[in-house]
Formats: sequence, C-alpha cells, structure tokens
Amino acid sequence: MSGELTESVIKGIIRKVGLECAAQGQTLSETLVAFMVRAVVLDPRNGFNMDQILTEKDVQDLIQLSVTRLLDTTNPSLSTIKMQVYFDMNYANRAELLHEQQRILEGKLAPVVRDITDKCPPVQEEIEKAYQNIVSYALLSSGLGSPTDIEAVREVTAALQSVFPQTEMTAFISLNKKDKEQQLKNLAMLVTGIRLYNRECRKGGRSIDDLPAILNEAIPSATQTVDEGLNTCHMLAHKYTALLESMQEDSHRYMQLSSFKLKEALFNVRQYEAFLCILMSDAITSAQEVETLSVQFAATMMQLKNTVQDKISVDSKEVFPLFLELSKLWTSFQDEMLLLSFLTSMTSSLQQFLEIQSQLFPDEVLTSLLEGVTVKSDEERIRETMGTKVNVSDFKNQEWLFPETTDNFDQLLIQYHSFCAHAIGVKGLTLPVFSSFLGNPAIGILKHKAKCYVFSSKEAAYTFAQDPDKFIQLNVEKAKEYAELIQLLELRHQFEYLFPQAQARTADKCLMKPTAKCDSSTQTDTHILPPTIVRSYEWNEWELRRKAIKLANLRRKLTHAMQTDLSHMKRENFTQVYLPKGVGTQTKRDNSSNVPRPQIFLKGLRGQSSLTTHMVKVDLTRAVDET
Repeated sequence: MSGELTESVIKGIIRKVGLECAAQGQTLSETLVAFMVRAVVLDPRNGFNMDQILTEKDVQDLIQLSVTRLLDTTNPSLSTIKMQVYFDMNYANRAELLHEQQRILEGKLAPVVRDITDKCPPVQEEIEKAYQNIVSYALLSSGLGSPTDIEAVREVTAALQSVFPQTEMTAFISLNKKDKEQQLKNLAMLVTGIRLYNRECRKGGRSIDDLPAILNEAIPSATQTVDEGLNTCHMLAHKYTALLESMQEDSHRYMQLSSFKLKEALFNVRQYEAFLCILMSDAITSAQEVETLSVQFAATMMQLKNTVQDKISVDSKEVFPLFLELSKLWTSFQDEMLLLSFLTSMTSSLQQFLEIQSQLFPDEVLTSLLEGVTVKSDEERIRETMGTKVNVSDFKNQEWLFPETTDNFDQLLIQYHSFCAHAIGVKGLTLPVFSSFLGNPAIGILKHKAKCYVFSSKEAAYTFAQDPDKFIQLNVEKAKEYAELIQLLELRHQFEYLFPQAQARTADKCLMKPTAKCDSSTQTDTHILPPTIVRSYEWNEWELRRKAIKLANLRRKLTHAMQTDLSHMKRENFTQVYLPKGVGTQTKRDNSSNVPRPQIFLKGLRGQSSLTTHMVKVDLTRAVDET
C-alpha cells in the first residue's frame, strides 16, 4: 500500500471519527481527533500495521477504538492529550506573542495610516482632516485613551500642536509615503512622551493607568497562583509515585490498586507540572523585566524634569530624545501587561485538565490508599543518592559528565525531560531525578551519541550504560503504549527517526501543531534605496560665478585695495595697446561747426534701500545759442 493512499485513508478516518463524536455530543477539534487516531495506530496492543492494506474491518475497528478513547472522560490519558494539544495550539513565547500583537495593532491602524499618507490636495479642509487623522493615529497607537474620550482627544491635540503645528502640514504632505509613515511614528511617540510627562507633573493624563503599580501588584499574584498549582502537582506526583512503588512491593496492594489508573494520573500531573514550570519561567522573566523598566522609567522622567524645570522654552534636541525614551519604556510596560494577561489566561485554562484527579482520587480515597505508605518528595530522593557516584573506570567506552569536571553543566540538554532514562521503559514509572536542570552530581550524566541521560540511582545508571540503545528502544515502545509520553518526554523528533519509512510518512504532522499555509506573492522594488540626486549641483563655472555674485549682494559691499612697501614689487603688470591709425582726407573747402555736447544724467539707477525704485532724469545740455 503506498504512503499517499495510506495518508488519504487516515484523513478519511479522522473525518469519520470527528463526525461520530459530534453525533454523540462531543465537538472536538480536528487536531485532537488526529492525535488520538495516530495514538491508536501507534499502540502495538491494537495490532495495526500501516505497512499493510487496511481492510474494512481494520478501518471500522480503528474508528471505534478512537471514538471510545475520545469519549472516555474518566481516563486521565485523554485529559493529558487534550492538555498537550491545547498548550501547543495556544501557547506562544514572549517574542511570538509580542510580534503577533504588533501585527494586529498595525492591521488596526492601517486604514488611518493610509488616509494620512495618501496624496492629499493642498486644500484647507483636506489639510485639517489629515491633521485630525494624525491626532487619532497618535491616540490609537499609544493605547492611552479612547477616540471617544473628548478630554483625551484635546490632550493629544495640544501635545501634537506643541511639536507639530498645523502650519507644517504643507511640508508634511510633500514627503513621500515612507517618510510620512516614519514621521507619523515619531510624532505619536513624542505625543505619548509629552502626555506621560504631563501626567507626572499632574497637568493631564488622568485617563492613563499607572501600569508600573498595576504590574507590581499583579505579577506576584499571578506567580502565587502558578506556584500553588505547582505545589498541588508536587504533592499528587509524590503520592502517586509512592503508591506505584508500593504496588511493586506488595501483591495484595497491587490487587487493591489495579482498578485505578495510577500511571495515567501520574503522567497527567507531570505534564501539568511541566507546563506550569514554563509559565512560571515566563512570570519570573516578566517580573525581572518590569523591575528593570521601572528603574529606567524613573531615571528618564527625573532627567526630563531636570532638563525642563520651569523654563519657558527648551531646545528640542534636548527633550525630544527623552520623550521618545519615555514612550518606548511605556510601550514595554504595555507589552508586559499583555504577557501577564496571557499568562493568567493560560494558567486558568490549564486547570480544567487537572479536574479529573479529584474525580478519580478524592481526598478521602487517596488518604485511605496511602495508609502505611511512605511518601517521599523529589528532594528526598535526591538526598538518598547524594553518597553515590558512577565510577568512570568501570566504563571504557562511555562518557560521563560531572559538575566539577564539566563546563556549563547546568546548561546541558537532558533527554526525557530530566526523567530517569532507565525507569521509563522498564517500569513505566517517571521518577524525576532532578527538581531542576542542575542535575545530581552524586550519580553523573551519561553522554551517549551526543545526548545526555540521567538516572534515579547508581544501579539504574550502570544497567542503562551496559546497553543504552536497548533501553532507548524500550522507552520508545512505552511511549507507543502511552501516547501522552511522546510530548511529556520530548520524543517527537526521536520518533521520526525510529519509525519505519512507511509508518513515518503517516505519523507526521498530526502529532504536532499543524503548519499554517497560505498563498502569498512578493514584488521586488525597482529602486530599493532612496534617490541620491543633488538637485543643487551645478557644473558650469559661470553659473557658479553668477550665483556667487548674487549671494554676495555687492550693492551693500565695499571694495578695498591697499598697496604697501612690501607688496608693490611682488607683481608686474604689462599692457599692450595699438596706436591710433593716421587718417587724412582732402576736401575743397575747410569748414567746421560746434554744437552743444549732450549732457543727460539719470539718478537712482543703482536702487535705494526702499522696495520701490525712483529714477530722476536731469538734462544739463546747453542751448545752441549759448555756444
């Protein structure tokens, strides 16, 4: 059977399983249904072989098994898989979340930006409309108030007029689109900085919330909520582990607890704990970031106050960078608010996947089951092995890592989410050997094929080191039986390599978050860089001379010349002239006449200091009878 045909069959099965669950009142996501179908196929106990053609009976059995598991709400395994799918589909780290928020904000502001940056005719009404759009953009981009709040609009308008009066709109309209967008962002940040400064001086900003104070109160509360969830997980995990250990030691207790799904419940708690640890790490990062931002914001505000003080006018080169810095810091506070809201929402949503614990093991039932059983915490298990250590000389071809001999020991990437590599496949029991990635220096870490493994005891380390590949394969087989272990133990990529070729093609993306696809196109600009043509360049030296004379304004200048005893011999001047040519004529009669020489003078040709030039014509020519 070809891989393509098998894949098409699997997709049809996924669709039928989803419809069957919906018919029975359970509307499930396609990702969850696909994950469960894959889990049923992978489980060797179900007897499916993807290298062979699926008969009609096989297809019906696969559909029935998948529907049964999806509708079994009393199974902790289903809750764990739902939790994993939900976390994969909804969780985003800091960078991803902020990038998505920025994309959404730009999408909301796109119509306003387009109205501002499009070509606007130099008409007074259009100029006023564009200016009002700039006010709306500055208000919306900052997130400090609503456009329907008259007080906020007035405050933004006043701040904008102080740095960008409406008379400058003509110059703004003449800019190209990219320069307009950049100036818009700068104006919005300047307005935000001015409003924050006015709020600090109690001259405005009443609609602006005190984000640093809100964050300083909300982050500890959110951290406490996550910490309480972690404590609950730790107690349940310790109790379940103790019960599983007692089952192996006492056959009577094994008969008593066989009806309980302890392993699945333990996997559920450990997965919930792993997700809460991720959220706790994000909360700690947010707390550190808020502390740093608060210090920087206070320092910038103090510097701005010292610069402005009570001055009537201040140089824009001094205060504008400070306003921009205030705006950037406030935007970071808003980002932390968004991250905190996301963290709180994820913590609250994950709690629903732990409710099955109280249904399976009420407090009174769990208390009765733990009678006579010693419950050990993870820290106590670590202390029990503090006196043991692997002897490197017992292994010739194995590499062991210890904290005292390994650089960056705490940054090693431990396989199986730092669970004991020996206990997973042999006992199916996840015994954590570390409460963090620091590891247990009393035992050591085995490095096998560039991967690191840890163990719960020295004996487990010796047994695993004798044949690591065997136990790695056992862990893979255990993960096939319990599909929730694939993500809990971080075995996704390992499964891709360990599956047969035909099976690997079918067990593809449904075990992971589906890849988003879309049709897109790109176009390369003809001129990426801005034009560098200097319009004022002139190559003609006579044109340059004309411009220089014009700039010199010789009418208001005086020319001075001086010759000294030291300089009069420095230069020799020569001139060459042609003598007048002698011309003679001969006439029959010699006669002569004398007429007055015209003498006409014009006054005012060189202009005066006034804008209007007045010229006076004076005729001094003598009369003919006076000659």
